[in-house]
This record gives sequence, structure tokens and C-alpha cells, in this order.
Amino acid sequence: MRTWQVERRKRTRHLIELGGLVVKAGIVDLTGDDRAMIYGALLWMADKLLSEDGERVRGIWIKLGKMAFEADHPADTHGRTRPPQDRA
Repeated sequence: MRTWQVERRKRTRHLIELGGLVVKAGIVDLTGDDRAMIYGALLWMADKLLSEDGERVRGIWIKLGKMAFEADHPADTHGRTRPPQDRA
């Protein structure tokens, strides 16, 4: 496979995973799949990250995201969280 094909597949997979996060967060259902609203919310997030309050909200959002990811992964018999399965 050519280098450009490999890179294109990586990019496609990355974009699909990002879209999956939008669905997983319930944004699609909450907005009625209104793409303008979703895009507007993402632009608002970008503005917030660029503001003087950016570092604080970044920390809050990272903490919330990590807690949500951990809640999605069942623990093994030793109480450790299992790593996500590679579906490739």
C-alpha cells in the first residue's frame, strides 16, 4: 500500500473516532442532529480554550472526560481498568 493511502486511512479513522465521541457524548441526540448547532458549540469550546479561562476549563474537561472513559471500561479481577480493544 502506498504511503498516501496509509496516511489517508489513518486520517479517516481519526475523523471517525472523533465523530464517535460526539455521538457517545449524546450530542447528536440532544441537538436533533443539528449540524449548525454542533458546529457552533465546537466553536464556542475553541473560543473558551483560547480565553484567559482556557487552562481552567481544559483541566475541568480533561477530568470529566477521563472519568467518563473510566466508567465505560469494566475493571478486571484485580480492579484495574482494561485497555480499549483495538478493532483494526
